[in-house]
Amino acid sequence: MRWLIDGYNVIRRDPDLRASEAQGLEAGRKALLSLIAGIARRSADRFTVVFDGAPVPGPATASGQLEVVFSRPPQKADDILVTLARQEGDGAVVVTSDRAIQDAAHRARCAVLGVDEFLAGLMAPGEEAGRGEKDGEDEEARAQPKRGNPRRLSKEARAAQRALRRLRPR
Repeated sequence: MRWLIDGYNVIRRDPDLRASEAQGLEAGRKALLSLIAGIARRSADRFTVVFDGAPVPGPATASGQLEVVFSRPPQKADDILVTLARQEGDGAVVVTSDRAIQDAAHRARCAVLGVDEFLAGLMAPGEEAGRGEKDGEDEEARAQPKRGNPRRLSKEARAAQRALRRLRPR
C-alpha cells in the first residue's frame, strides 16, 4: 500500500510538529519525516510525503519506503497529491484535511484519512476510531432517507479503518 501524505497539513495540525516548525520549516519537516520513518521501518508500506516548493534538491529516501517530494512553482503540493492519487487508485491512502484533495482522492478510489485520524492512529494504537455518526452532520442530511445497513460503516470509512489498522504495530 502506498501512503500519500500532505506534509505541511500534518505538521500544522499536530502541536509537537508545529512546535518543531516554529524553529524553522526544515526542523518541522525533519520532525515529521522522523515520525513517518519510524512507521515505515515496521511496515511494508511505502510512504510519500509531499511538501510545497522548497530549495531542497531532489527526493530523499529512507530504505526505499519513504519518499519526499517537493513541488516546483507554479505547481503546488495539492496538485502533486491529486496526480499521485489518480496514478495509484485504490492502492493508496491519502492523508490530508484539505477538502479538495480528499474529494479528488475519493474520485480516484483511494482511501482517505483526515490528518486528525492519521495522528490519532499513530498516537493511540489501542483505540479504534469512533463508529457513530459524525457530530457535524447537518439537519438536511439527516432529513434524507438513508439506504443500506445503518450499523455498517460506509465503504470509504471501512477503507480508512483498514488503513489505520496498517499503521499499528503487530
